[in-house]
Amino acid sequence: MKTHTTNYTDTFIEIAEDCPTTKGEIPPLSDKSKSIARLQYEILIKNPYKFTSDDILFQVYVERNDLTENELETARQEFFSKGQPCFRSSPLTKRYGWGIHNDSHGKIAMFGVDTETYDKFVKEKVLTTVKAMRSKRG
Repeated sequence: MKTHTTNYTDTFIEIAEDCPTTKGEIPPLSDKSKSIARLQYEILIKNPYKFTSDDILFQVYVERNDLTENELETARQEFFSKGQPCFRSSPLTKRYGWGIHNDSHGKIAMFGVDTETYDKFVKEKVLTTVKAMRSKRG
């Protein structure tokens, strides 16, 4: 079975051109369950450069589907047997104003669009920079 990945190395994902905010915002909590954006935010804010994109996306999948420890290995293989949307399509980069830095080991951290670090990554010529996907076509 082929395994797909969402991991980048030495890459910075800028916010989408049509992102509605000018600073990194905390995704709101909902009454029912935590949104994908909120789960991704909570993992990244507590664990900069600890996990890869694949690790975080799978962890969110696990939490939203209430998987048990015994199901994890098989579920991860099945999850990555199909292509998954990367952080370019994350609500963090499209809606909430967070850029994602992928280091040389594929570990990621997020930085608000209003921070000096975000500006540094955008201007740095050593990194590949890509934009998050736009929310609207056109």
